[in-house]
Amino acid sequence: MVSLLRERVKGEHARVGFVELFFDLVFVFAITQISHLLIQHLTPLGALQALMLMAAVWWSWIYTSWVTNWLDVERTPVRIALFAIMAVGLVMSIALPEAFGERGLIFAGAFVAIHVGRALFMLWAARSDRGLTRNFQRILSWALLSGVFWIAGGFADPEQRLLWWLGALAVEYAGPASGYRTPGLGRAATADWTVEGAHLAERVGLFVIICLGETLLVTGATFAELPWSAATIAAFASSFLTTIAMWQLYFGRKHEAASEFIAHARDAGAIARRAYTYAPIVLIAGIVVSAVGDEFVLAHPLGHSQAHMTAAILGGPAIFLFGSSLAAYCVWGRWAVDRLAACGALVLLMAAALTGLAPLPSLWLSLLSTAMLLGVVAWEARRSRN
Repeated sequence: MVSLLRERVKGEHARVGFVELFFDLVFVFAITQISHLLIQHLTPLGALQALMLMAAVWWSWIYTSWVTNWLDVERTPVRIALFAIMAVGLVMSIALPEAFGERGLIFAGAFVAIHVGRALFMLWAARSDRGLTRNFQRILSWALLSGVFWIAGGFADPEQRLLWWLGALAVEYAGPASGYRTPGLGRAATADWTVEGAHLAERVGLFVIICLGETLLVTGATFAELPWSAATIAAFASSFLTTIAMWQLYFGRKHEAASEFIAHARDAGAIARRAYTYAPIVLIAGIVVSAVGDEFVLAHPLGHSQAHMTAAILGGPAIFLFGSSLAAYCVWGRWAVDRLAACGALVLLMAAALTGLAPLPSLWLSLLSTAMLLGVVAWEARRSRN
């Protein structure tokens, strides 16, 4: 029997395969769909729905990345499995804009099919590894349990669907935290999760690039349709510099240090669960909200910033800064205080703008948030040199 598991060489980290990069293309489309949904429905309810869909999309992607952390993606059966997930993931992405409307059951069915199908494939592919087999028996049990909530929500009216799917997400996100505790199978120990930390760090980094790339797409597409004026050019420059700053803050020395740290950690599974499974969803949400804010600034650079516009323009970078600080805490157990301080400053500015104490146009709010991000980049660069 030919093993489908990766052969790991001590001192080397597994290379991300081209098929994994190809797989990610489906999620470029998914992130674009969520951004457009949020732009069209930027209300408290719309934001909650977009967040739920983002959490589901992220969960589909990160679980697959964990699986490819164990499987050899150069093997034909593994590639076929990834192509199958891509096909179902494309259906799921197409259904995203109407997930809380007419296509709720399609979205739920596709999501459940991905999770249950992937777990079943892993049970077959890793049948020679008793530990992985037992772990995916637990994962399959949890996927079937959450699947009941997803499918029930797909059949339910849109008003009730929100509650069903909140329950489904609660089950999904409680699984890893609880070690997939299952009657008769017990609880998984993170020390038994033989994760290849550098590979997983690289995979999560690539998803962040997907989100940053989607931000550039939104910015470029919107700017291309506008007349060029001093205000729109300034808005375009601000949006572009925001994306550059976010890239630098994520892929600076902290990213490389985290990858090295997890590669040599005694319990790499526990760190990977915190830092690469849960924490990234926060900063990814910040990137998506920032893309929405950029579109508003480009469309109305000098007009009075309405409440929902202000929340997106300043809230996106604030969420990103908090998420990146949270990621640092999940790895090293300490917060990035400078990023938290900048996050707090943006929240205060948002409060002042929303209450009328600082009634600034959208462009000025964007420029201030960009300056805050660039200031953190410069501060961290100076501190690393000292």
